[in-house]
Amino acid sequence: MIPLKIIESGINPYQNHVQGKANEPITVAALLDRAYQLHGVKTDCTLAAIFDRLDQNAPRIAIIGGSSDHPAHVMDWDTVLRAAVRIWENGGVPFYFAIPVVCDGTAQSTMGMSYSLQSRNAVAQMVVNQMEGQCYHGAFVIQGCDKTPMAIVSALAHLDRVRQERGEASVFATFAPAHVLKGGSIPQERQNEIRAIAIRAEQLGNIELAEDLRDGLDYILQCSSNEMFLAFFERAVQEEIISPATHKRLEKQLAINTCDAKGGICAFHGTGNSSRDVVAALGMVHPSVELLIEPPKQHEVNRAVDALFEIADNPKFSVGNIVAQNIANAIRVHAAVGGSTNLMMHMVAAMKYAGYAFSLYDVEAIHRAAPIPDIYDYSLTQGRDVFALAQQCCAGQIRGMETVFYEMTRNGVPLDLDAPTVTGQTWAQRLSDTTNLSADGVRENPIILSTPRRAISGTDVLRSNWFETAVVKISGLPDDLLDKFDDKVGFVLYFETEEEANDALVDHALLEKFRQTSNVTNDVLRRMYEYNARTLSHNIADADLYDHMVKTHTLRIAIVIAGQGPEAFGMPEMAVPSFRINYHRVWRQLVSLITDGRYSGTNFGVSVGHVTPEAINGGGILYLQTGDLLHLQFRAGRIDLLEREPFAQRGEIVRYEKNLAHTRAGIGKERQLLLEKRARKIAPSNRMVHHTDAAQGVVPANIAAWATRPWAEHVRASRG
Repeated sequence: MIPLKIIESGINPYQNHVQGKANEPITVAALLDRAYQLHGVKTDCTLAAIFDRLDQNAPRIAIIGGSSDHPAHVMDWDTVLRAAVRIWENGGVPFYFAIPVVCDGTAQSTMGMSYSLQSRNAVAQMVVNQMEGQCYHGAFVIQGCDKTPMAIVSALAHLDRVRQERGEASVFATFAPAHVLKGGSIPQERQNEIRAIAIRAEQLGNIELAEDLRDGLDYILQCSSNEMFLAFFERAVQEEIISPATHKRLEKQLAINTCDAKGGICAFHGTGNSSRDVVAALGMVHPSVELLIEPPKQHEVNRAVDALFEIADNPKFSVGNIVAQNIANAIRVHAAVGGSTNLMMHMVAAMKYAGYAFSLYDVEAIHRAAPIPDIYDYSLTQGRDVFALAQQCCAGQIRGMETVFYEMTRNGVPLDLDAPTVTGQTWAQRLSDTTNLSADGVRENPIILSTPRRAISGTDVLRSNWFETAVVKISGLPDDLLDKFDDKVGFVLYFETEEEANDALVDHALLEKFRQTSNVTNDVLRRMYEYNARTLSHNIADADLYDHMVKTHTLRIAIVIAGQGPEAFGMPEMAVPSFRINYHRVWRQLVSLITDGRYSGTNFGVSVGHVTPEAINGGGILYLQTGDLLHLQFRAGRIDLLEREPFAQRGEIVRYEKNLAHTRAGIGKERQLLLEKRARKIAPSNRMVHHTDAAQGVVPANIAAWATRPWAEHVRASRG
């Protein structure tokens, strides 16, 4: 007979109310019947047995999956059934529900991008609704991709706080990330065809496109690679190197060879795997299921579920407490492994949902408290993607997040090793077993490093004379490339929408068109060259100066895409324009991207996102114009608008001190009217009005007003 673990604290709504005990046993029985058809020897799971467990307050555990229209969740059902078996065998009552999951890759360049971030808060609300409506005690979460993992962390931490304030049992949970999706490969015949297109481009004098096409063949085939090739093919069509029909045929062949049929989380280190990093660093993932190359086996699920029952009904291991105790660890890990910039918002949001007064400024303070080295040598062109990392973990060479913690500690990063985790142990206890713990266990193609690539990493917070905060991902830039963009003066190239920017960035004549812009004058160009190149320009003729600056990479252009903030347009991810910059051998040497939207990482240039206040709320980004001058100081953490005349006449760096909203009121009013009209394209039910800005996590105003608990005080009090 299975010994029952009873939830002692709080109330049992099933004990004195019969309807739940009439309705719910059939859902549990159906789940277990299906599970035992595939896994295990059936035990007593009759309706009567289920009734008894509900009546006695056995742990009611929701297995939370995702919609199967997302590649990360196509194999959920097998894991659901394995978890259901083990929950029942531990004396609990398993339930299952799935939440919708918006795929950022699928939503790119569609209206879906305006719903993507909003889905995080919608999912958090849905999870709270279901957990409360069905009175579940805890959760086994099949962790997917994009924003959903942090949405569920936020929801469970939020509910944990609410229930404890009501005097009920704390909420406990464990996360089991979907396995890593193996990248595809371009069929040899298509590779040969692309090389032939490159040769033709070269013969026609388009050397840049030819080299970009050849470089593209080095990348592991992912949906992000498809976006890269899309830009290449569009340029080739524009130059009449290939026909539109050839473009479409190649696009199809790449698409159908991209994803493995078993799905999983894409192997590039974007938001999906950055969420895996952060949730694991928060202590919410059991190591048996952290990094897999295929769906978990029964023994792997068993270890995670067994540990979950050990921490059930223990406030020390509640979701809210584990998250609060580990948030500094997660922020530092996110920096050390070069995680997606999107997580800067999601980590703040999780803390606010948990009830803490927490913001981007706290993230910044934690990041700056001690140097965080770059210990993650990820590369899509050299076979070091997250799938390769998962292979190394599955082979027992290293231990995933535990190896990250170990190497960060060895390199002097102040991690809190006394923080609790879902294994029922602290990090110190988990690291006490040093078997295969060192990153040196991987001798070929290591991704986690014992010796850092460099002394700094992570995403930094910027200030300005025209915005309050923005974020920039320094970790994606090697020092020599950062040198090319740091302490430089650049022109603004302003776009009111992403669509305008995307079209412009595949226009082969864009650089020439920009040269003809009225504010791109020779006096400013000469001063820009001298400042950026740190050399005199008197030996360069006016007619040759612009081309010389392009060739020597001393011309700087800041592409500004405004009107993309949460309230204006749902804060879509600027992945497409960033890809079109990064995978263009000329643009990537000249261009920075600045937006009040989100952005998807950078490999070459510098991308700045999450600008606050956003344009529709009168932020300075609303008033910038093509030809404005910006002083880009990434190491100093600033981007300032400059006075034009002192720079043009004497090369002086003088910050603009006037009130942009006043001096450019006419421009601002006209643009705001356009933004408000454009915002009506989003369904009113899903517009992100009455939300905080990016620095405050983009959470509903009622969550922000409720989040007043001092975080540091809670950590101290919980340690006694």
